[in-house]
Amino acid sequence: MKRRSFFKTGALGGSVLAISGVAACTTGTSSVEHEVNLSDFDLNEITVAELQQKMESSELTAEAICKLYLDRVEKVDPYLKAVIEINPEALEIARTLDEERKNGKIRGPLHGIPIMIKDNIDTGDKMMTTAGSLALAGNVVEKDAFIVKKLRDAGAVLLAKTNLSEWANFRSDNSSSGWSGRGGQVRNPFCLDRSPCGSSSGTGAAVSGNLCTIGIGTETNGSIVCPSGINGLVGIKPTLGLWSRRGIIPIAHSQDTAGPMCRTVSDAAILLGALAEADPNDAVTHIEKGTILNDYTPFLKSDGLKGKRIGIASQMLPSDKKVKVVFGQAVQDLREAGAEVIENVEFENNRKWGAPSYKVLLYEFKADLNKYLETHPTAPLKSLEAIIEFNKNNADKEMPWFDQEIFEEAQKLGGLGSEEYVEALKNSKLFAGKEGIDKVMEEHQLDAIIAQTNGPAWSIDWVNGDHFSGGSSSPAAISGYPNITVPMGFVEGLPIGISFFGKAWTEGKLIEIAFAYEQATQHRQAPSFRKSLME
Repeated sequence: MKRRSFFKTGALGGSVLAISGVAACTTGTSSVEHEVNLSDFDLNEITVAELQQKMESSELTAEAICKLYLDRVEKVDPYLKAVIEINPEALEIARTLDEERKNGKIRGPLHGIPIMIKDNIDTGDKMMTTAGSLALAGNVVEKDAFIVKKLRDAGAVLLAKTNLSEWANFRSDNSSSGWSGRGGQVRNPFCLDRSPCGSSSGTGAAVSGNLCTIGIGTETNGSIVCPSGINGLVGIKPTLGLWSRRGIIPIAHSQDTAGPMCRTVSDAAILLGALAEADPNDAVTHIEKGTILNDYTPFLKSDGLKGKRIGIASQMLPSDKKVKVVFGQAVQDLREAGAEVIENVEFENNRKWGAPSYKVLLYEFKADLNKYLETHPTAPLKSLEAIIEFNKNNADKEMPWFDQEIFEEAQKLGGLGSEEYVEALKNSKLFAGKEGIDKVMEEHQLDAIIAQTNGPAWSIDWVNGDHFSGGSSSPAAISGYPNITVPMGFVEGLPIGISFFGKAWTEGKLIEIAFAYEQATQHRQAPSFRKSLME
């Protein structure tokens, strides 16, 4: 299923990379020989806690860690196209943090930890914020996004910005996930001719490929969980309002949120808490305010599945036979870890949330993007209409493979006061939220709902676009409720994720469940950078 169709129905739930010999590899699990060994790295799969131990013992400094990752980017990213821009101030930031450590000042668990963030998040530094589009080239903003300021205050080293599906994959029905006019095509580190999913493609590939320790993506519907699942990562899409959206190039304020993309649940929990804070100047979320914590690590309990009631979203069961086997094993693993698994949990209104949600996205995209552009003096263009015209005038660079029909559809719509928009917003939230997730969880007395996050990564195809092979992001995305994906296993060496989602503000409980599942199964593996599944 194409991602735009996924947005519209919610039914159940360019540049060519120059790689020498990219066309051939075996279907085995071993890495194909490259000119360099892409899997060899001193910090491979290292966690936040392990890096902190190395800095505390003076085995490594933040500057040394940063240099190792920058060397790693130089070596590996020509194959991945995951990084769109290196932060020229990264080493200076790391040196400052090392000086603070020497003087006894430790800002917290992220002190000195290198992170990459998606290129639709404002950074008030020398890097641009472009959403991957040449139309915003030169947009060097004056002020950090709310979450970036918190990131800096927490002591993280902002290493780079990551490539993405241009405009967060909201430009064309025929798009290729991970392609942007500015950054080219992101590739999946498990198999380089396969899709990294999107729209947080670069963050997914970079974190999975060990180009940084942790990362941040953004999601409107599936853009954190799908690239996390398909790249073998843990991804958390928080409840709307747990992280501020201020300073992020938008699709739609009623569904957009940033969130952690990491290799472990523990790292994701650390990052989630460090950036969690209610922002009084953020847009309305349409969700009643709940408890926001600044530390989610107390929920990292290895026995967290004991006594939990987990419901299987039966309308989102995998259709792929090989994924069914992986999912069946996950259900067995959950039961063996102490959970009670309830089968045949159905959403009565699963056909009613998709169409109104897509209509909401169109209305809010036009309004929210125009507002973002108007309030950013460095943005070279000031309206969606102007961007549409730019793309037409630069079609050879911006539209070599797919068009901008979604842009044009949104441009034709009126304002957020229209009756059509108000009705669509009400229905999408009702059927996905109170009459969706809330209703089935109350009926079955559930702690969480599970479904496959993704199917096997498909071949990158600029002519036909994406060929999605299953997903489950819509209920949590449209309602604005939390969703966590964890590695569930592999199909032909391609990662498959399992999603745990539930009611608003239940991040703690979901982390408890996700961590216990992760510890019991340990499916995460470092990628082998195979060139292709085909000979």
